[in-house]
Amino acid sequence: MLDPSRAKDTIAAIATPPGDGGVGIIRISGPLSREIAASLFDAASPSFTDFQPYRLHYGLMHDRNGQRLDDVLTAYMPAPNSYTGEDVIEINCHGGRAILGAVLEEILSKGARLAERGEFTYRAFMNGRMDLSQAEAVAEMIHAPTKAAMHLAQVKMSGLLGEKIKELKLRLEHLRAQLVIAVDFPEDELECLSPEELVTVSSDVRSEIETMLSAMDRTRAWREGALVVLAGRVNAGKSSLMNSLLGRNRAIVTDQPGTTRDYLEESVNLDGLTIRLTDTAGIRETDDAIEAAGLEMGRELMEQADLILFITDASAPVDDEVLDAVRPLDKAKTLVVLNKADLPGFDLTNGEPLTDLGVEAQTVSAKTGTGIDTLCDRIRDRVLQGAGQPDPDELAPNARQASVLNSAMQELMDLEADAMGGIPYDLLSVRLETACDTLAGITGEITSNEILNSIFDSFCIGK
Repeated sequence: MLDPSRAKDTIAAIATPPGDGGVGIIRISGPLSREIAASLFDAASPSFTDFQPYRLHYGLMHDRNGQRLDDVLTAYMPAPNSYTGEDVIEINCHGGRAILGAVLEEILSKGARLAERGEFTYRAFMNGRMDLSQAEAVAEMIHAPTKAAMHLAQVKMSGLLGEKIKELKLRLEHLRAQLVIAVDFPEDELECLSPEELVTVSSDVRSEIETMLSAMDRTRAWREGALVVLAGRVNAGKSSLMNSLLGRNRAIVTDQPGTTRDYLEESVNLDGLTIRLTDTAGIRETDDAIEAAGLEMGRELMEQADLILFITDASAPVDDEVLDAVRPLDKAKTLVVLNKADLPGFDLTNGEPLTDLGVEAQTVSAKTGTGIDTLCDRIRDRVLQGAGQPDPDELAPNARQASVLNSAMQELMDLEADAMGGIPYDLLSVRLETACDTLAGITGEITSNEILNSIFDSFCIGK
């Protein structure tokens, strides 16, 4: 948990992912950053006297005994114009785990402490370098699964969401000021805001909030990836189809019923859209408790899915068990896959009882790859149905921000109902104040320590 009482400590951490690589970066932030780096750094240039801001200095990093650790490039970014708003040093080492660990150990021995999760970005927020919506966008940028998600995060990192929230708050605060005047000077002949005018302004603000919430729903697949669940009877070819879609063997394929007992999940990129393919246990009657639990888990996943691929063996007629399995499914998010087109008994008419239920069907052979490219295109189209490509400047809130916006919108709806119901202006003013304070939770102007800790604890150490 981030402790505000330790906000003046000098902190350090490895800022690049674990593992071996060409380059690894160690970041130091705080009042001792420059002093610590200078005590461990030997510049290659004889003219070097001190770190110059925003320049890379080449040299050697040594330990407390003067033993050489690595050739490095060191950059110094002075406060307040750094990522954290404090003095920051970044040391570019070779990316080996032993090298980075040894350099970090020396830095910590000089008076820095190991940074907590998200502490660099937390300090940037606390020092006014970014608002809370921008801080959250940093994490969204790091974890963006697609290029579109990356652009959506960049929009928020630029501060546009925070600016929009401040604009909406300003309009509501102007309304509140007019209500306060009416309450404080009831005897004066001042032009007073009518309930109808108040409702008009409030509903305009609410409409803009609704636009942002609809953008969240519309862009969810781009930001989070889409869940596509493979379902069907045992030996219909679900695992073979998953392997074919992935282009490699991930699921075990056998003639033995019940091979997939719970579920397997892998991701595939379909023209910039991340699809989370989930292969579930084959549908059949079973006395195996583990397999029965897997079937129940599969049903739950189908309820959560953006798209259900119901695979059936179309080399034989569809029976009542398959029809009974498809009937309760949401047809708007179900795509029947008529598999085994390579077998002699394959007949498109075998799938007609399923399409008669109102579901779309696609023909493939998971074994030979016939129809797989067409199926991939159709999966992508069905997942994005009605969504399209995100607008480059679209403001799409995350789940926490959406919850805050929904709360503010509900407060404004109650305000409008109270205004038209003749509730006194002083009570309406309280509702406006609550709506403004709620919106302030997005930018972090009014946010509890518990919420801040939950946000920054989701970051990696070093960011």
